[in-house]
Amino acid sequence: MVTVLFLIDDLCGMAGAERVLINMLSHMPKDRFRCLVGTLRQDPNPEIVQKLGCPVHVFPLRKTYDLDALKIASQLRRLIRTEHVQIVHTIFETADLWGSVVAKLSGCPVIISSRRDMGFNQSPKHRLAYRMLRPVFNQVQTVSDQVRNVCIEKEGFASERVVTLYNGVDMDKIAASNGVAELQRALGLEQASHVISTVGNIRWIKGTDVVMQVAAKVCERYPRAVFLVPGKVLEKEYFDRVVEMARSFGISDNVKFLGSSDKIFSLLKMSDVFCLLSRSEGFSNALLEAMACGLPCVVTDVGGNCEAIDDGQNGFLVPNEDAAGAAERVLTLLGDPACARQIGQQAKHTIERKFTVDVMVNRLSSLYDALLHRVH
Repeated sequence: MVTVLFLIDDLCGMAGAERVLINMLSHMPKDRFRCLVGTLRQDPNPEIVQKLGCPVHVFPLRKTYDLDALKIASQLRRLIRTEHVQIVHTIFETADLWGSVVAKLSGCPVIISSRRDMGFNQSPKHRLAYRMLRPVFNQVQTVSDQVRNVCIEKEGFASERVVTLYNGVDMDKIAASNGVAELQRALGLEQASHVISTVGNIRWIKGTDVVMQVAAKVCERYPRAVFLVPGKVLEKEYFDRVVEMARSFGISDNVKFLGSSDKIFSLLKMSDVFCLLSRSEGFSNALLEAMACGLPCVVTDVGGNCEAIDDGQNGFLVPNEDAAGAAERVLTLLGDPACARQIGQQAKHTIERKFTVDVMVNRLSSLYDALLHRVH
């Protein structure tokens, strides 16, 4: 039995990384892997902890370089040694740059860094630290080939040490989600002519303002179209600007900001089109979930989106910041329901072939096996 410790910066909100981790842990072969989770922030979300379904250890790290950090490092070292952890799998910068060093000094034989974005949030000191700590990691696992290229080109990792592990969608969970009609009534969508959804925490990098420009153009042709925008507000000033944009475009009644939602699959199932216009993505979990729901998708050609979308076949790719082009694609899909259904079905088939949670976990297990074989 191999003991794996997933070390993540925080478990405070249900974003893409948390959802992937939950899917991963629920499908890992229990007869081969014993999984633990460690988090470096106090007060993890109880709902997330419950869904993880394995022991969760809290290491409340405030700074990485004071006396408390040494005490917490000692606690992490004790856990790794007493639980005979053979793999430490880090997620996000602090876990990568602090946790990996502690794991190495604790004698853990395999240390893996998981990279989920294009490094848009990294400071120069982060990039320098990653370059300096290259020898610590046995492997870097990236969510897309685009992210893999960043790790090789900007951080200097040898190509053979960086592998792509795509996110996986739980198709059974999506199939079991229901309550669409009830949710439509609750949101007052009975009179909507079309429903367009976008999913993501509201911040500049997610391009919600560009979606508002698309909404304005779509609502000129379809005045009763509704745009659903679920997602936690992470940048209040930016959110206020987005709301003001909707007001100035005269589409406040056509846009519903829903906040955090646990009904994402039902929201997607009631939609006609999915529109994600992020300025940067590692590999969008929301895009995969929309495709799995059989939705035709219009997304920016950033990060790993082009690794899921074959433009014109199972969705549409548009240039970054191109609101006019995105609106044209959305209007094409709304105006041709038969075409939209066909593209949506192709999207679902793509997920079933390449991006299920079973495909993800099988590949992860194989990667773990190969690394352990190499160090023993």
